[in-house]
Amino acid sequence: MKYLLEGRETERLKFRLLQDSDYDTWINLFNGTDYARFLGMAHLQTPEEQCNLWFEKVKTRYDNDRGGMNVLIDKQTGELVGQCGLQVQDVDGETIIEVGYSLLPQHHGKGYAIEAAKKCRDYAFEQGYVDELFSIIHIENQPSVEVALRNGMRLYKATEFLGMPVNLYRITKEEWTEIKNKNS
Repeated sequence: MKYLLEGRETERLKFRLLQDSDYDTWINLFNGTDYARFLGMAHLQTPEEQCNLWFEKVKTRYDNDRGGMNVLIDKQTGELVGQCGLQVQDVDGETIIEVGYSLLPQHHGKGYAIEAAKKCRDYAFEQGYVDELFSIIHIENQPSVEVALRNGMRLYKATEFLGMPVNLYRITKEEWTEIKNKNS
């Protein structure tokens, strides 16, 4: 399945596909949080409805070769900490590849999101999948903006996605190459 990082690793994380057994852990993303609004699911009333839609979307992406979110497992604890992946998205009539990421609330501030997002970015460019990558971020989701900026992305444009006001952040392959050359 193109764009998935199943079996890949970073220093602290393992990537694998979403499994039905992840449901009871993942529903915590929607319990008492504002995530549904940032993910275009605010129209759904309960965490169960939101989590069900999440699972449906991820599995549909897997089945239709549109990338998708990989589960992130902490290598030291074996705990599911979040999801991150490359996703085919249709925005403003164009098909783009997005680096998407979501972490369970108890794992914020540990650097997992940027570690996983950089792995996705590097993988996409190293595999020659794209000449540019994007992150689609709700205009009020400042923590995700910080991850995008640390991933070398810059604000590209404001638009609407899934009925939400969002900003698209972008990095080109040329910009990524410059970052890699500076860090080597």
